Amino acid sequence: MKTKRAILIGIAIWIIGVLFYSISHYAPIIEDADTQANIVLFVIVIPLVWLGCSYYYKKDNKTHGMKVGQIMLLTSVALDALITVPLFEIPNGGNHYSFFTAPGFWIIAFEFLLVATLYWYSRVHLKTISLKK
Repeated sequence: MKTKRAILIGIAIWIIGVLFYSISHYAPIIEDADTQANIVLFVIVIPLVWLGCSYYYKKDNKTHGMKVGQIMLLTSVALDALITVPLFEIPNGGNHYSFFTAPGFWIIAFEFLLVATLYWYSRVHLKTISLKK
């Protein structure tokens, strides 16, 4: 497994995700800006993780997508704990506990792992099966 590569991709996904979240939070379309930002993040995570996995698997095709997804997700979670919560949540009255226990956080985390795993099954695993035949 190329851990450094997965961490760097996780950092890129986090940066782009925070940018989309922030922009959508400050460009209100619906009344609840937090819900709107979470919806945007939910939608944007799919192509970000898919593209991140496609980049990762250019150099490695042996590591299961769940492991790659876990490394990328844990990188994003660490950056959330170190940067997102102190800079964005705490000034608005939130804290680490409320951030990491929010249902939206866990839905997006599950989606993150699901997309990475589905990428592996659809693009990597099927090719290795085809090559073995």
